[in-house]
Amino acid sequence: MNLILFGPPAAGKGTQAKKLTAERGYVQLSTGDMLRAARKSGSELGARVAAIMDAGSLVSDEIVIELIEDALSAHKGAPGFIFDGFPRTVAQAEALDAMLAKHGQQIDRVVRLEVDSQQLMDRIAKRFAEEGRADDNPEAYKVRLDAYFAQTAPLVPYYEAQGKIRSVDGMADVSAVSASIASALA
Repeated sequence: MNLILFGPPAAGKGTQAKKLTAERGYVQLSTGDMLRAARKSGSELGARVAAIMDAGSLVSDEIVIELIEDALSAHKGAPGFIFDGFPRTVAQAEALDAMLAKHGQQIDRVVRLEVDSQQLMDRIAKRFAEEGRADDNPEAYKVRLDAYFAQTAPLVPYYEAQGKIRSVDGMADVSAVSASIASALA
């Protein structure tokens, strides 16, 4: 099964993806993690990613698709993939559909974590203080959150038209969110 965890930055996608990976053996493809790894790599791509992330902007579709294609190829034969933070636009969703079709696969389910924006800002402030992630500084996060709501909203009708979206309360505690996701995947 291939699924997308859908929600704004800090909605808990990464936490839930890690739980699902441990429980079901899927491969988590977190664009955030892939972008941070590219940033740390010292490569030319990593330098471009760093400049974009430091400005609080979203990385281009081309760069994200390049990272996803590499990851799909590296994990051939996996029982499924969890897409965390990708796609963010309809163009990315269409590209993902095309990539998966080349491998005889598709997105089976989109789990939408519904969250409160102010509580997300509080989560980010805490995560920034604890982890010091450069992309989580409050000013950059506000830009990312605004971009998410502006650019990602069209994905809801895209996946609703395919009958793939299941919504869960992303503000519940981690265990309750996990239980809701398990039900959504059944």
